[in-house]
Amino acid sequence: MKKIFKQILILICLVGILILPYFVFAQQSTAPLDKLKKVGEGEGGYAPYSETTFAVMAGTIVQAFLSLLGIIFIILILYAGYNWMTAGGEEEKIRKAKDTLWRAIIGLIIIVGSYAIWNFVFKYLIES
Repeated sequence: MKKIFKQILILICLVGILILPYFVFAQQSTAPLDKLKKVGEGEGGYAPYSETTFAVMAGTIVQAFLSLLGIIFIILILYAGYNWMTAGGEEEKIRKAKDTLWRAIIGLIIIVGSYAIWNFVFKYLIES
């Protein structure tokens, strides 16, 4: 029981280390605010500046959702590899680990493909 708890703790630490770079919060640029101040001070009065359109918001939501699914499939791949390595030669456990691994790889391919399609649609059809 102690060995299993130790292995689970190590696995959680490794997953935490792999996910940590996604939570880097960089400082946002103030360039749009500077442009807005120039518009308000110049001739012609104030022109509202809005960078957030429906297409940009939808793109952000879809990108976040696909990123979350990608993280889930990476975790599934790690889980399948862990199960395969700890199977100890039992054919049933190895078969289940292989099935999980193949399903996770297929899911990851689907996610990457859908991200590529969404990126193409967003870049060439919505923004133009």
